[in-house]
Amino acid sequence: MRLDKFLKVSRLIKRRTLAKEVAEQGRISINGNEAKASTVVKVGDELSIRFGQKLVTVQVNEIKENARKEEADQLYTVISEKRLNEE
Repeated sequence: MRLDKFLKVSRLIKRRTLAKEVAEQGRISINGNEAKASTVVKVGDELSIRFGQKLVTVQVNEIKENARKEEADQLYTVISEKRLNEE
């Protein structure tokens, strides 16, 4: 599944267009490599996403075409959440 679609389905990012923009800005990496919106996400991949001053690292548990709000957080596990200090 494409990265931008996974981010939307898992509700890590609310809209697919926003997920695409974040990827184009180089703020997402998969297993340590910078990722594009079209990069294929597989189970077991580790995604690092920079949201402003926060770096969130998640591991992909499951891939579904559609997920209800209640089951969206089961698609991934949060490994770490770090605050980035801009000094």
